[in-house]
Amino acid sequence: MADEATQELSVTPDAVAGGTTQVSDEVVEKIAVAAAKSVPGVAELGGDVARFFNAVLDRVGLDQVGDARRGCSAHVTDGAAVVNLVLVISAGHPVPQVTDAVRAAVTAAVEAYGLRADEINIRVDDVALDAPA
Repeated sequence: MADEATQELSVTPDAVAGGTTQVSDEVVEKIAVAAAKSVPGVAELGGDVARFFNAVLDRVGLDQVGDARRGCSAHVTDGAAVVNLVLVISAGHPVPQVTDAVRAAVTAAVEAYGLRADEINIRVDDVALDAPA
């Protein structure tokens, strides 16, 4: 055995296995919600029904259930994402400025994950008159 030569295999960065990567719709929804919430003037996400059920869940101690994707739906096809958001805007913030900022933040966040943001559709569902500071 002492006479056996060992052979080293060189591994180069070019020797990477092939395959595909898919990002699920749910991941894009979470990314978009986080980006939208970071924009000043966004009080909440979700329509009236979603906010109602969230308030009920808050009362029974399940306050984080569904929050990560509430107010957002996304569809990813061939590396391109279409995101639909439902927003509640804080009183005193101009709708065009807030929605433009949300669209920019969500686009940047989605593209940071290697996807292309084809559409960021926003529906302003309500205005929060007593929005948290």
